[in-house]
Amino acid sequence: MPTVAIKGTIQQYDKGVTFENIVRKYQEQYHNSIALVFFNGKMKELSKRLERDGAISFITTGDSAGHNAYVRTAQMMLVKAVRDIMKDMGNDIHVKIEFALGNAFYCSVHGGIKVTDEFAARIEEQMRSLYERKVPIIKKTYPIDDAIELFKRQGMHDKERLFHYRRGSTINVYSMEGYYDYFYGYMLPSTAYVNLFKVKAYRGGLLLILPRQENPFEIEEFVDEESLFEQLYLATKWGDLVNISTVGDLNDAICGGNISDMILVQEALQERRIGEIAEQIYAKKDTKFVLVAGPSSSGKTTFAHRLAIQLRSFGLKPHIISMDDYFVNRENTPIDIDGNYNYEVLEAVDTDLFNDDMLDLLDGETIELPQFDFKIGKRVYKGRYLKLEEDDILIIEGIHGLNPKATADLPDENKFKIYISCMTSLNIDEHNRIPSTDARLLRRMVRDARTRGNSAQHTFELWPKVREGEVENIFRFQDDADAVFNSMIIYELAVIKQFAEPLLFNVRQNEPEYYEAKRLLKFLEYFVGVDTASVPTNSLLREFVGGGCFSEIS
Repeated sequence: MPTVAIKGTIQQYDKGVTFENIVRKYQEQYHNSIALVFFNGKMKELSKRLERDGAISFITTGDSAGHNAYVRTAQMMLVKAVRDIMKDMGNDIHVKIEFALGNAFYCSVHGGIKVTDEFAARIEEQMRSLYERKVPIIKKTYPIDDAIELFKRQGMHDKERLFHYRRGSTINVYSMEGYYDYFYGYMLPSTAYVNLFKVKAYRGGLLLILPRQENPFEIEEFVDEESLFEQLYLATKWGDLVNISTVGDLNDAICGGNISDMILVQEALQERRIGEIAEQIYAKKDTKFVLVAGPSSSGKTTFAHRLAIQLRSFGLKPHIISMDDYFVNRENTPIDIDGNYNYEVLEAVDTDLFNDDMLDLLDGETIELPQFDFKIGKRVYKGRYLKLEEDDILIIEGIHGLNPKATADLPDENKFKIYISCMTSLNIDEHNRIPSTDARLLRRMVRDARTRGNSAQHTFELWPKVREGEVENIFRFQDDADAVFNSMIIYELAVIKQFAEPLLFNVRQNEPEYYEAKRLLKFLEYFVGVDTASVPTNSLLREFVGGGCFSEIS
């Protein structure tokens, strides 16, 4: 009988018992549901069996990996429910999980189905039936050719294309009552674990609404973020223009020799959107302060430069400044709970000085702009003077740009607020979306290694605090923006791959972030790589991989 260390005790279990059976005894000690386990430092699904001695710790739905397993399982249930309801209409009826909207996932239904409230209610009812029947989710490893043939029989041509480029010889396939699918990541052992979900009709598709990781026991009311939906939906339409919606499509374009044209079209579409925003700014005649804000690694700096060029085409004279240059001196910088300087909070910015300077500029006065010197931790003045003439306009970049407290003294009629973020619309396949946070994390990792010499390990360590700051200081103000810009570039991960992989391979197995590095390496395996030769020098991607034409970021 294998001996297992659990929560400071030694237990013995029959060889071959599932981890699901082991954790039942301990569930009452946890507020959140146990979703996965660490066994001897390796993450395991609850359906796995105990074969040898070891140590077990638990992963709940309050943890990132556990929450993601809940989400994937719920998504599999949704796809299965649609197939069950429409089973007599053939394989052409299928659902595609498009993108995340807050605590929901927008899904399109294809095959001539009109999505109504009644249809959504039927899908939710069928999912409820799956939950109540506690249907097992069975994982099986297939030779890659057999798996491709299996997906072909089910009409999953996106998976055929995806696994055509797979280097491995086998694929793990999950099944649920005769429905087979591939999911990128760990799953729960049965439908009995997914008890909270809602399905509603929304803008021609379905919304699958789920609990947040921070609150796994409740489904919060869905907040309709119209501007974000429009930009994400626009990105899917841009993908349609170049016939790319999944990684398999992208790989086909790369291997078919069409990547250069596709890059040029993608860049042209982004430039057109930047031009549209510039036209909005020009039309609002009183605008003097263009505030650009967004989460980490959204491409704010390059966007500001490209917006400046577009504004010049309207006869305006833009000046770019950074709100970071108004940081308080280091002795006054807030300290976080770990004793580190916290530059993410608004209190790290001297908002009084910032507002005074901006008001002086608005009144036609000349000011000297500060520059924050991170080496000495102080603002310094280096003779950069500025006075706003009639056609002059400021582009102000900073994470707090949308926070009304940051610009409290500035007249609203003189402000134009832009929210920018990397919101992915490219999916691995129709049932596996790419989280925007993964794209931004890889962007930041590559940029920080290039510009600061930081390791992937260092980026991983900082990332949770960066994410906390975004939730508190950025996301809650995004609805106040006058315009939204999606900086996602449909081909970017194929380029970033070559820069990120060496960094991720350097994360050692004994480090806490090893499994996150391993997950991202597995994710990048899906992509055929592209070098930077075809990437324009003014592309937003250049902010991260280098070689840009703007001196501040090159």
